[in-house]
Amino acid sequence: MTMPFVVPRGPELEPATWPAYGLTTLTVVPLVWRRRAPMAVLLAILATGALYKLALEGPGQPLPYTGLVSVYTIAVLSPPWKRLVTALVMLVAVPASVWLNTQSARELTFSLFVFGAAYVFGRLTDARQRANRVEAERAAARERARIAREMHDILSHAVSLMIVQAEAGPLAVRRAPERAEAAFEAISEAGRDAMTQLRQMLGVLRDEEGAGAPRDPQPGVDRLPELVARVRGGGLDVRYATEGTLRPLPAATGATVFRIVQEALTNVVKHAEATRVSVCLGYLGDTVEIRVTDDGRGPRHAGATRARGQGGHGLVGVRERAAAHGGTASAGPGPDGRGFELRAVLPLEVRG
Repeated sequence: MTMPFVVPRGPELEPATWPAYGLTTLTVVPLVWRRRAPMAVLLAILATGALYKLALEGPGQPLPYTGLVSVYTIAVLSPPWKRLVTALVMLVAVPASVWLNTQSARELTFSLFVFGAAYVFGRLTDARQRANRVEAERAAARERARIAREMHDILSHAVSLMIVQAEAGPLAVRRAPERAEAAFEAISEAGRDAMTQLRQMLGVLRDEEGAGAPRDPQPGVDRLPELVARVRGGGLDVRYATEGTLRPLPAATGATVFRIVQEALTNVVKHAEATRVSVCLGYLGDTVEIRVTDDGRGPRHAGATRARGQGGHGLVGVRERAAAHGGTASAGPGPDGRGFELRAVLPLEVRG
């Protein structure tokens, strides 16, 4: 072990004794508890150093390694009042130590500099740790918002379709039994699809190897015809078309497109009182455009309700999804001034 004292050889100095070496070693031991009681450790180190010079009259020049570590720890972990007390103690202890050993102004300047540097490095470390914690909290908040959007889109879409079909079921039973059977089948299919997507999401969140949870990717553009068919089964005339040169989309882009279309169709089912709705996917250069247009009540009557959505989501969630992907989303009257149109433009590659 390197002793925290330099013992030069010369006729004017007494040789170091075993008690002196033992006391020197004791200045290192308190560092074991430096994170639990940094102030007590610093005081113990200072007391041991003073005992070395005053009681044993040990030879040599103290090296402040243990004191530097203790000051650094206080700067990182302690509250402001403890840091202030430490500064006052060191302003007394450092000059006293230099006077007992060398009585050199140069040595005093050096000692004040190194202890000040230890304190500054400690404060910088604390600032970096605080910044890391803030960033971790922001990342957790973003992840919670993402999970909330996913849960809202999955459940809101499935439940809305199930409600529409269930409300139409009694009338269909009396007038067209074959349609009642289709309605019940649509309810069952919507429930099964929601459960499948929820299991996929929860399986990824748990991240348990061998747990048997599905790990399929998020639904993408290839699932849009299936989504349209499911909504059409509820009695709404839904048409799906594409514009431009079709190209494969990255998984993240495809998932965002699917969720935006899903949320738009859910809002139509819940709020628009529409009979027809068109879904158009346009490939324009390095972007993909989504347009969902219906012939319902329009923004004057239903816009505020849609913007709120269920539980405070709706179009707000669509805008959040588009922004998270680096794109934009807007909503307003349809092309002819009637109905309602949701429009989103996303880059093909994720920017946000």
